Amino acid sequence: MTARFRILVTRRWPRAVEQVLAERFETVLNEEDRPLDRSALADALRNFDAVLPTVSDRLPEDVFAGEGLRARILGNFGVGYNHIDIEAAKAAGIVVTNTPGVLTDCTADLAVSLLLAVARRAGEGERQVRTGTWTGWRPTHMIGTKVTGKTLGIIGFGRIGKAMAKRCHFGFDMDVVFYNRSRIAPEEAARFGARQFRTVENVLKAADFVSLHCPGGGENRNLIDAERLAAMKPGAYLINTARGDVVDEAALIEALEKGVIRGAGLDVYAAEPDVPARLSALENVVLLPHLGSATEETRTAMGMKVVDNVTAFFAGLAPPDRVA
Repeated sequence: MTARFRILVTRRWPRAVEQVLAERFETVLNEEDRPLDRSALADALRNFDAVLPTVSDRLPEDVFAGEGLRARILGNFGVGYNHIDIEAAKAAGIVVTNTPGVLTDCTADLAVSLLLAVARRAGEGERQVRTGTWTGWRPTHMIGTKVTGKTLGIIGFGRIGKAMAKRCHFGFDMDVVFYNRSRIAPEEAARFGARQFRTVENVLKAADFVSLHCPGGGENRNLIDAERLAAMKPGAYLINTARGDVVDEAALIEALEKGVIRGAGLDVYAAEPDVPARLSALENVVLLPHLGSATEETRTAMGMKVVDNVTAFFAGLAPPDRVA
Protein backbone atom coordinates (compact mmCIF):
# COMPACT_ATOMS: atom_id res chain seq x y z
CA MET A 1 0.00 0.00 0.00
CA THR A 2 2.85 2.39 0.82
CA ALA A 3 5.27 1.33 -1.94
CA ARG A 4 4.08 4.12 -4.23
CA PHE A 5 5.27 6.82 -1.81
CA ARG A 6 8.67 8.22 -2.68
CA ILE A 7 10.97 9.19 0.20
CA LEU A 8 14.44 10.68 0.52
CA VAL A 9 16.80 9.76 3.36
CA THR A 10 19.18 12.73 3.55
CA ARG A 11 22.09 10.88 5.22
CA ARG A 12 23.11 7.21 5.62
CA TRP A 13 21.25 5.49 8.45
CA PRO A 14 21.84 2.15 10.18
CA ARG A 15 21.60 -0.59 7.57
CA ALA A 16 18.71 -2.37 9.34
CA VAL A 17 16.59 0.80 9.16
CA GLU A 18 17.41 1.47 5.53
CA GLN A 19 16.33 -2.06 4.67
CA VAL A 20 12.93 -1.60 6.30
CA LEU A 21 12.44 1.72 4.51
CA ALA A 22 13.33 0.12 1.18
CA GLU A 23 10.78 -2.63 1.79
CA ARG A 24 7.95 -0.21 2.53
CA PHE A 25 8.61 2.74 0.23
CA GLU A 26 10.33 3.83 -2.95
CA THR A 27 13.41 4.88 -1.03
CA VAL A 28 16.28 7.04 -2.27
CA LEU A 29 19.44 7.06 -0.16
CA ASN A 30 22.24 9.61 -0.01
CA GLU A 31 24.89 7.09 -1.06
CA GLU A 32 27.79 9.53 -0.62
CA ASP A 33 26.53 10.57 2.83
CA ARG A 34 27.34 14.22 2.22
CA PRO A 35 25.27 17.11 3.64
CA LEU A 36 22.66 18.43 1.24
CA ASP A 37 22.74 22.16 0.50
CA ARG A 38 19.74 24.47 0.46
CA SER A 39 19.06 23.93 -3.23
CA ALA A 40 19.09 20.14 -2.90
CA LEU A 41 16.73 20.26 0.08
CA ALA A 42 14.37 22.63 -1.74
CA ASP A 43 14.34 20.24 -4.71
CA ALA A 44 13.69 17.30 -2.39
CA LEU A 45 10.56 18.96 -1.04
CA ARG A 46 9.29 19.14 -4.62
CA ASN A 47 10.26 15.64 -5.75
CA PHE A 48 9.50 13.39 -2.78
CA ASP A 49 6.42 12.60 -0.73
CA ALA A 50 8.51 12.46 2.43
CA VAL A 51 11.92 13.84 3.34
CA LEU A 52 13.76 12.33 6.31
CA PRO A 53 16.24 14.97 7.55
CA THR A 54 18.79 15.07 10.35
CA VAL A 55 20.24 17.85 12.50
CA SER A 56 22.79 18.56 9.75
CA ASP A 57 20.01 19.53 7.30
CA ARG A 58 19.03 23.19 7.58
CA LEU A 59 15.43 23.81 6.53
CA PRO A 60 14.78 27.55 6.96
CA GLU A 61 11.69 29.42 5.80
CA ASP A 62 12.91 30.05 2.24
CA VAL A 63 13.29 26.32 1.54
CA PHE A 64 9.51 26.02 1.80
CA ALA A 65 8.80 29.09 -0.33
CA GLY A 66 7.35 28.87 -3.83
CA GLU A 67 5.08 26.50 -5.67
CA GLY A 68 5.12 22.79 -6.38
CA LEU A 69 5.78 21.35 -2.93
CA ARG A 70 5.16 17.61 -3.01
CA ALA A 71 6.42 16.58 0.42
CA ARG A 72 3.74 15.97 3.02
CA ILE A 73 5.89 14.92 5.97
CA LEU A 74 9.36 15.54 7.39
CA GLY A 75 10.39 12.52 9.46
CA ASN A 76 13.19 14.07 11.48
CA PHE A 77 15.95 11.73 12.70
CA GLY A 78 16.51 13.19 16.15
CA VAL A 79 14.60 14.63 19.08
CA GLY A 80 15.66 18.25 18.43
CA TYR A 81 14.14 20.06 15.46
CA ASN A 82 15.36 23.65 15.72
CA HIS A 83 17.06 23.19 12.33
CA ILE A 84 13.57 23.14 10.78
CA ASP A 85 11.41 26.26 10.47
CA ILE A 86 8.34 24.68 12.05
CA GLU A 87 6.00 27.57 11.25
CA ALA A 88 7.04 27.52 7.59
CA ALA A 89 6.47 23.77 7.44
CA LYS A 90 3.02 24.18 8.99
CA ALA A 91 2.13 26.95 6.54
CA ALA A 92 3.14 24.64 3.69
CA GLY A 93 0.92 21.87 5.07
CA ILE A 94 3.86 19.62 5.94
CA VAL A 95 3.76 17.44 9.06
CA VAL A 96 6.94 17.23 11.18
CA THR A 97 7.83 14.35 13.51
CA ASN A 98 10.80 13.61 15.77
CA THR A 99 12.27 10.69 17.76
CA PRO A 100 11.88 11.29 21.53
CA GLY A 101 12.58 8.87 24.33
CA VAL A 102 14.96 6.41 22.72
CA LEU A 103 18.12 8.53 23.03
CA THR A 104 17.69 9.55 26.67
CA ASP A 105 20.11 7.11 28.29
CA CYS A 106 22.92 7.41 25.76
CA THR A 107 22.84 11.21 25.77
CA ALA A 108 22.87 11.31 29.57
CA ASP A 109 25.75 8.80 29.58
CA LEU A 110 27.73 11.06 27.26
CA ALA A 111 27.02 14.13 29.39
CA VAL A 112 28.47 12.28 32.38
CA SER A 113 31.48 11.32 30.24
CA LEU A 114 32.10 14.97 29.38
CA LEU A 115 31.69 16.04 33.01
CA LEU A 116 34.24 13.49 34.21
CA ALA A 117 36.63 14.14 31.33
CA VAL A 118 36.80 17.90 31.82
CA ALA A 119 36.90 17.70 35.63
CA ARG A 120 39.77 15.20 35.60
CA ARG A 121 41.52 16.75 32.57
CA ALA A 122 41.32 13.48 30.66
CA GLY A 123 41.59 15.11 27.24
CA GLU A 124 44.76 16.96 28.18
CA GLY A 125 46.22 13.83 29.73
CA GLU A 126 45.57 11.67 26.70
CA ARG A 127 47.17 14.26 24.43
CA GLN A 128 50.30 14.22 26.59
CA VAL A 129 50.54 10.43 26.45
CA ARG A 130 49.92 10.26 22.68
CA THR A 131 52.44 12.99 21.87
CA GLY A 132 55.13 11.60 24.16
CA THR A 133 55.26 14.75 26.29
CA TRP A 134 54.33 13.02 29.54
CA THR A 135 57.40 12.93 31.78
CA GLY A 136 56.02 10.63 34.47
CA TRP A 137 53.96 10.76 37.65
CA ARG A 138 54.47 13.61 40.10
CA PRO A 139 52.31 14.98 42.94
CA THR A 140 51.44 18.26 41.22
CA HIS A 141 50.86 16.95 37.71
CA MET A 142 47.56 17.80 36.01
CA ILE A 143 45.50 18.41 39.11
CA GLY A 144 41.79 18.34 38.37
CA THR A 145 38.56 18.69 40.31
CA LYS A 146 36.81 16.10 42.46
CA VAL A 147 33.32 15.22 41.19
CA THR A 148 31.84 13.17 44.03
CA GLY A 149 29.84 15.29 46.47
CA LYS A 150 29.82 18.43 44.32
CA THR A 151 26.72 20.35 43.15
CA LEU A 152 25.29 19.72 39.68
CA GLY A 153 23.05 22.35 38.10
CA ILE A 154 20.76 21.20 35.28
CA ILE A 155 19.04 23.53 32.83
CA GLY A 156 16.02 21.69 31.39
CA PHE A 157 14.52 18.86 33.43
CA GLY A 158 12.99 16.72 30.72
CA ARG A 159 13.82 13.07 30.05
CA ILE A 160 17.54 13.63 29.55
CA GLY A 161 17.87 16.13 32.39
CA LYS A 162 16.24 13.66 34.76
CA ALA A 163 18.48 10.85 33.55
CA MET A 164 21.53 13.06 34.14
CA ALA A 165 20.34 13.91 37.65
CA LYS A 166 19.80 10.24 38.47
CA ARG A 167 23.29 9.26 37.35
CA CYS A 168 25.04 12.07 39.18
CA HIS A 169 23.05 12.01 42.43
CA PHE A 170 22.94 8.26 42.95
CA GLY A 171 26.26 7.53 41.23
CA PHE A 172 28.42 10.36 42.54
CA ASP A 173 26.47 11.57 45.56
CA MET A 174 26.07 14.99 43.94
CA ASP A 175 23.60 17.57 45.17
CA VAL A 176 21.38 18.31 42.15
CA VAL A 177 19.53 21.57 41.53
CA PHE A 178 17.75 22.49 38.33
CA TYR A 179 15.81 25.09 36.37
CA ASN A 180 12.84 24.15 34.23
CA ARG A 181 10.33 26.46 32.54
CA SER A 182 7.39 24.57 34.04
CA ARG A 183 7.03 23.51 37.64
CA ILE A 184 8.06 19.96 38.49
CA ALA A 185 6.26 18.38 41.44
CA PRO A 186 8.71 18.18 44.37
CA GLU A 187 8.02 14.48 44.82
CA GLU A 188 8.86 13.88 41.13
CA ALA A 189 12.10 15.86 41.43
CA ALA A 190 12.98 13.94 44.59
CA ARG A 191 12.88 10.67 42.64
CA PHE A 192 16.04 11.91 40.92
CA GLY A 193 17.62 13.46 43.99
CA ALA A 194 16.95 16.97 42.68
CA ARG A 195 15.50 20.31 43.77
CA GLN A 196 13.99 22.94 41.50
CA PHE A 197 15.17 26.56 41.60
CA ARG A 198 13.09 29.44 40.26
CA THR A 199 15.67 31.02 37.93
CA VAL A 200 18.56 30.03 35.71
CA GLU A 201 20.76 32.44 37.65
CA ASN A 202 20.05 30.70 40.96
CA VAL A 203 21.18 27.40 39.46
CA LEU A 204 24.32 28.93 37.95
CA LYS A 205 25.37 30.51 41.23
CA ALA A 206 24.97 27.27 43.18
CA ALA A 207 26.49 24.73 40.79
CA ASP A 208 30.02 23.39 40.45
CA PHE A 209 28.96 21.80 37.16
CA VAL A 210 26.20 23.12 34.88
CA SER A 211 24.71 20.68 32.36
CA LEU A 212 22.41 21.89 29.57
CA HIS A 213 19.45 19.73 28.55
CA CYS A 214 17.01 22.22 27.04
CA PRO A 215 15.77 22.53 23.43
CA GLY A 216 17.65 24.75 21.00
CA GLY A 217 16.33 27.67 19.00
CA GLY A 218 13.70 30.27 19.86
CA GLU A 219 13.99 31.84 23.29
CA ASN A 220 16.78 29.41 24.22
CA ARG A 221 19.14 30.82 21.60
CA ASN A 222 22.19 32.16 23.49
CA LEU A 223 20.50 31.26 26.78
CA ILE A 224 23.97 30.99 28.30
CA ASP A 225 25.51 34.35 27.40
CA ALA A 226 28.36 36.42 28.82
CA GLU A 227 26.26 37.67 31.73
CA ARG A 228 25.17 34.19 32.75
CA LEU A 229 28.67 32.76 32.34
CA ALA A 230 29.85 35.49 34.72
CA ALA A 231 27.18 34.37 37.20
CA MET A 232 28.77 30.90 37.44
CA LYS A 233 31.37 30.05 40.05
CA PRO A 234 34.93 30.83 38.88
CA GLY A 235 35.84 27.17 39.35
CA ALA A 236 32.73 25.83 37.63
CA TYR A 237 32.36 23.81 34.44
CA LEU A 238 29.77 23.97 31.64
CA ILE A 239 28.56 20.78 29.92
CA ASN A 240 26.53 21.02 26.71
CA THR A 241 24.93 18.02 25.01
CA ALA A 242 21.78 19.94 24.05
CA ARG A 243 22.17 22.24 21.04
CA GLY A 244 25.06 24.50 20.10
CA ASP A 245 22.93 27.63 19.80
CA VAL A 246 21.92 27.43 23.48
CA VAL A 247 25.36 28.89 24.28
CA ASP A 248 26.82 32.16 23.01
CA GLU A 249 29.95 30.53 21.62
CA ALA A 250 32.03 33.73 21.42
CA ALA A 251 31.18 34.57 25.02
CA LEU A 252 32.07 31.03 26.13
CA ILE A 253 35.46 31.19 24.41
CA GLU A 254 36.24 34.47 26.14
CA ALA A 255 35.11 33.10 29.50
CA LEU A 256 37.35 30.05 29.08
CA GLU A 257 40.32 32.12 27.95
CA LYS A 258 40.00 34.58 30.84
CA GLY A 259 39.24 32.02 33.52
CA VAL A 260 35.71 33.26 34.18
CA ILE A 261 34.85 29.55 34.42
CA ARG A 262 37.32 26.69 34.78
CA GLY A 263 36.35 24.53 31.81
CA ALA A 264 33.71 23.11 29.48
CA GLY A 265 32.71 19.82 27.92
CA LEU A 266 30.97 20.23 24.56
CA ASP A 267 29.30 17.78 22.20
CA VAL A 268 27.45 20.40 20.11
CA TYR A 269 28.38 23.67 18.41
CA ALA A 270 26.71 26.75 16.97
CA ALA A 271 27.67 26.13 13.33
CA GLU A 272 28.37 22.40 13.09
CA PRO A 273 30.64 20.97 11.84
CA ASP A 274 32.66 24.19 12.09
CA VAL A 275 34.38 24.68 15.44
CA PRO A 276 36.14 28.03 16.07
CA ALA A 277 39.93 27.76 16.06
CA ARG A 278 40.13 29.65 19.38
CA LEU A 279 37.90 27.01 20.97
CA SER A 280 39.94 24.12 19.56
CA ALA A 281 43.13 25.70 20.88
CA LEU A 282 41.97 25.69 24.49
CA GLU A 283 43.19 22.97 26.85
CA ASN A 284 40.41 23.51 29.41
CA VAL A 285 37.67 22.23 27.11
CA VAL A 286 36.76 18.71 25.96
CA LEU A 287 35.37 18.65 22.41
CA LEU A 288 33.35 15.77 20.96
CA PRO A 289 31.78 15.49 17.46
CA HIS A 290 28.07 15.36 18.40
CA LEU A 291 28.15 11.82 19.79
CA GLY A 292 25.20 12.08 22.21
CA SER A 293 23.08 9.36 20.60
CA ALA A 294 25.92 7.59 18.81
CA THR A 295 25.42 3.98 19.85
CA GLU A 296 24.26 1.22 17.55
CA GLU A 297 21.22 0.52 19.69
CA THR A 298 20.08 4.13 19.93
CA ARG A 299 20.64 5.15 16.31
CA THR A 300 18.72 2.08 15.13
CA ALA A 301 15.88 2.84 17.55
CA MET A 302 15.77 6.44 16.33
CA GLY A 303 15.54 5.30 12.73
CA MET A 304 12.75 2.86 13.52
CA LYS A 305 10.81 5.66 15.20
CA VAL A 306 10.99 7.61 11.94
CA VAL A 307 9.80 4.51 10.08
CA ASP A 308 6.84 4.19 12.44
CA ASN A 309 5.93 7.86 12.07
CA VAL A 310 6.08 7.88 8.28
CA THR A 311 4.29 4.54 7.97
CA ALA A 312 1.46 5.73 10.22
CA PHE A 313 1.14 9.01 8.31
CA PHE A 314 0.83 7.37 4.89
CA ALA A 315 -1.64 4.84 6.32
CA GLY A 316 -3.88 7.74 7.30
CA LEU A 317 -3.13 7.44 11.02
CA ALA A 318 -1.77 10.00 13.47
CA PRO A 319 2.06 9.82 13.61
CA PRO A 320 2.99 8.95 17.22
CA ASP A 321 5.71 11.61 17.48
CA ARG A 322 4.19 14.57 15.64
CA VAL A 323 5.57 17.98 16.66
CA ALA A 324 3.88 20.08 13.93
